[in-house]
Amino acid sequence: MIVRSDFHMHSCLSPCGDLSMSPATIAVVLKERGVRLAALTDHNSAQNCPAFAHACARQGILPLFGIEAQGQEECHILCLFATVEKALALGDILYEAMPPVMNIPEKMGDQVYVDENEDIIGEVDKFLITSADLPLDEIAHITIELGGIVIPAHVDRPSYSLSSQLGSIPDGPWAALEITAMPQEGTARKLDTRDYPLITSSDAHYIEHIGRRAFDLDIQEDALTLSDGSVNLDTIRAALLRRPR
Repeated sequence: MIVRSDFHMHSCLSPCGDLSMSPATIAVVLKERGVRLAALTDHNSAQNCPAFAHACARQGILPLFGIEAQGQEECHILCLFATVEKALALGDILYEAMPPVMNIPEKMGDQVYVDENEDIIGEVDKFLITSADLPLDEIAHITIELGGIVIPAHVDRPSYSLSSQLGSIPDGPWAALEITAMPQEGTARKLDTRDYPLITSSDAHYIEHIGRRAFDLDIQEDALTLSDGSVNLDTIRAALLRRPR
C-alpha cells in the first residue's frame, strides 16, 4: 500500500511559521491534499504536538510527533516519534541545553502553542532558532534511545544542513535523508548522499506550502498502526528502506 506522507512542517510555534499554521488548520489542509501520514516538526520544541494529535484524530490523519532539532553544528535534523510524550521529552532536553536567548516576538516572530480548540495557551520564552549545546550525534542518540527515528533535513541546501555545515554527509543512524528534489536518473549528482534512502517533504511554514513535496511511502502489507492507534515506527523504518537512493 502506498501512503502519501509529509514529514516536515512548522506550526505557529516556530517563529518563522505563519500564525495561521495552527495544528487544526494543518490537519484540515493535509486531508484536502491527500496526505495521510504527517509529522509536525517545529524548531527545537514539540509544544504544539498535543494539539496536533487531536487535530489529526478529527481529520483521519496518522500523526508523527517531531522536532526539527538544531545542535552545536547548526545542522537541522528531523527527530520523529510515534507518541507525543517522547517528542515532548526530547523538547525538554533541547530547551534545557539552549542558551538564554529570549524571544522578542515583534522582532523575531511569535512562538505560541495552542490547545485542541486553537486557543493560545502559552508562549515559549527562549528563541527557538538557536543551537542547543548538544552535538549532532548526541541528539541523534537521544532520539533513538527514546524510540524515535532521525532524518537529516534538507541536506542539499546551502544552510543549516549536513552538507553546508560539515561539507558532506557523515555516517549516522539516519533512517533517510530529506532533500529538496529527487535526483533525476542519469543526471550527475551535486551531493553524495551515501546510499541513504531519500525523501522530500514540504518544510511548510505557510498554508499554501503544506504537502507541496509530499512523498509516497510503500508500506506493502505491513501494519501502519499499533493496537493503541499510534503509528508503527517499525513499518515506517522498513518502508523508508524501500525509498530511492
